[in-house]
Amino acid sequence: MHTLIMVACGLMTLAIVLLLSAALGLARGGAVAGFLAIWIVVALLNLWIGVQHAGYTVWQELPIFVVVFGVPAAAAIFAKRHFR
Repeated sequence: MHTLIMVACGLMTLAIVLLLSAALGLARGGAVAGFLAIWIVVALLNLWIGVQHAGYTVWQELPIFVVVFGVPAAAAIFAKRHFR
């Protein structure tokens, strides 16, 4: 359930970043790059918390990291390429 919440938060953050970039007249590519930079930090923090506090190993958390980072990142790249 936590993974789904994190992915949903990533998608909502992406939507907010894209809406703000459109409202401010900023380039979509720059907004996507900024989102990816922020989101990889958040996903790595999620991995670290899972290892430090939940007691998982890095190898157990790595697939979760791929999903938490990958789904919103793929959506960001898709949005950059297909919604100009």
